[in-house]
Amino acid sequence: MSTVQELLSSFEAHGQESCFHGRHINPQIYAGLDGTNWRLKDYEARGGYQALRKILGADGGQKMTQDEVIATVKASGLRGRGGAGFPTGLKWSFMPRQFPGAKHLCCNSDEGEPGTFKDRDILMYNPHIVIEGMAIGAYAMGVNLAYNYIHGEIFTVYERFEEALEEARAAGYLGKNVLGSGFDFELHAHHGFGAYICGEETALLESLEGKKGQPRFKPPFPASYGLYGKPTTVNNTETFAAVPWIFRHSAQEYLECGKPNNGGTKIFSVSGDVEKPGNYEIPLGTPFTKLLELAGGVRGGRQLKAVIPGGSSSPVLPAAIMNECTMDYDSIAKAGSMLGSGAVIVMDETRDMVECLVRLSYFYMHESCGQCTPCREGTGWLWRMVHRIQNGQGRAEDIEKLDEVAFNIMGRTICALGDAAAMPVRAMIKHYRHEFVAKIEAAQAAAA
Repeated sequence: MSTVQELLSSFEAHGQESCFHGRHINPQIYAGLDGTNWRLKDYEARGGYQALRKILGADGGQKMTQDEVIATVKASGLRGRGGAGFPTGLKWSFMPRQFPGAKHLCCNSDEGEPGTFKDRDILMYNPHIVIEGMAIGAYAMGVNLAYNYIHGEIFTVYERFEEALEEARAAGYLGKNVLGSGFDFELHAHHGFGAYICGEETALLESLEGKKGQPRFKPPFPASYGLYGKPTTVNNTETFAAVPWIFRHSAQEYLECGKPNNGGTKIFSVSGDVEKPGNYEIPLGTPFTKLLELAGGVRGGRQLKAVIPGGSSSPVLPAAIMNECTMDYDSIAKAGSMLGSGAVIVMDETRDMVECLVRLSYFYMHESCGQCTPCREGTGWLWRMVHRIQNGQGRAEDIEKLDEVAFNIMGRTICALGDAAAMPVRAMIKHYRHEFVAKIEAAQAAAA
């Protein structure tokens, strides 16, 4: 197998098609997507819908079975791109085959994690790749009806996806008897209203049903009791967008453009103190230092201080640790954080980590749905204590109390929002306790 560096060089040189266009980077990597060539005719010219045609035997070839499609996705090593990194093929295999009633498929485009903006760009620059990926997934799982739940604060994206759906229907890629295969598939866009909690899959299902977006107890899991009580599979936008390439080429090629257990490429939304913030698609396993280089390095030539590697809910890592990491699920987990949504937030040497935590903790307090007491009350406690320290009113016992409250939130809520609020707090205290202590001591000295 080639080294990651060799794969990256090949990826850059040959302009392998990717599922979106990134800003501030060599457009070869993104196959010339520029925001104007998103329509069906442009997508077909790039090989779009060839994977679906191949699977359904639309051009005279042998139609693939559902088992063959799922086995191919498993062999590719594709893992969910929304945060958890669960193997996609395995997730698809959980859908009951012999269920007598309706089954559903949902795309989670409710992108609300601070620092994350990849799904928005996928849907703006290349919406048809998501439609094709969902059609393939629906065929593999025996689903005839699907929904794309789009974040409520990006209405332009919703309108574009609706236009793409109309094009796909007119061309026979959606509707009754898709491409003459006997497979019926309809896909609808659904517009959310901006609640972060609806990014949690069961809260998303509640919202789709017209209810308040609050997470459900699990089990039962959506694969057995999902939308309207029917078996349902929910995948992320980027996950569906990765599927067509696997079938146009091969599972082995996709797997090799990455590293073992981390197949394929991943889109990283790089923001913060960098010269060229934007979306960057690179093979999983690429060194973080290479990603930082692609993003233009730390702004103003300053020193790197810390990085949040996978969205605001992932624990912060100091520069010394992050510089040794490769951008894949296993390496980041070993370092003490998680790859999450792939939102890389870069912080330079001038950043006040207590101030950063004030902003993060406020977000989770504001976005808590209030269903679970540890999250509803605990997120408020976290923000108030961090805010007090930042404003020069901190007490010596606040640091330990912060850590204790965060510890008592984790694992005690219906969904992972409680953990998402607690992990950044505990990581900031672990790596930057001295900054908290300094603020408290300065406040005490001023008061004396």
